[in-house]
Amino acid sequence: MRVLMVGYEPDAVEFSDPALPPGLNAEKIHQGIKVALEDMRSRGWTAEQCFIRPDDQAGPILKQMLIAGSYDCLVIGNGVRSWPRHLPVFESLINAARETAPNVPIAFNTRPEDSGDAVARVCGGKPL
Repeated sequence: MRVLMVGYEPDAVEFSDPALPPGLNAEKIHQGIKVALEDMRSRGWTAEQCFIRPDDQAGPILKQMLIAGSYDCLVIGNGVRSWPRHLPVFESLINAARETAPNVPIAFNTRPEDSGDAVARVCGGKPL
């Protein structure tokens, strides 16, 4: 199974935003992504990270990734979905995925570390 995880570039996140969990920082996000990628590899999957910024290029960047590769599942990170002021970015990602790869299932994590469980939930957890 080939998985694409999309989420904010940790260095682009405004950690002072009160909508974010206290104590969250770029190092913690990078560590969570590392754990997620290792978890997916241990399941026999290939996983890649697509970093975006909270701007109008998020959708086009995801489109480029989806066109360049063949993926069995797309994971959209919780940071993209749950940050209310960035709802347009989330919408652009959903629309980019729908337009570019309409048959690729979309999974949602609650934090980077549970991305593998999200893929297993949506895709059955078996390598294709």
